[in-house]
Amino acid sequence: MQDEPAAMERLCQVVRVRGFRLEALAMGRDAGRLTLAFTATGQRSPAMLQSQLEKLISVESVTCAPPESARQTA
Repeated sequence: MQDEPAAMERLCQVVRVRGFRLEALAMGRDAGRLTLAFTATGQRSPAMLQSQLEKLISVESVTCAPPESARQTA
């Protein structure tokens, strides 16, 4: 994500408006970019949230990881 003053606000707003709740968030800054790793929970599809986040102008890419429970059973 591009390091812009309101970038985090827009991301959090999309997560909230789409019916998700942030459970954990880690952020790093390097060379004008923000790298985020977060866990969000909600009743809707993670793919829908991914699609909405990719539409934000400041977002460069979004990668979804399987839930922690799926990784432990695999």
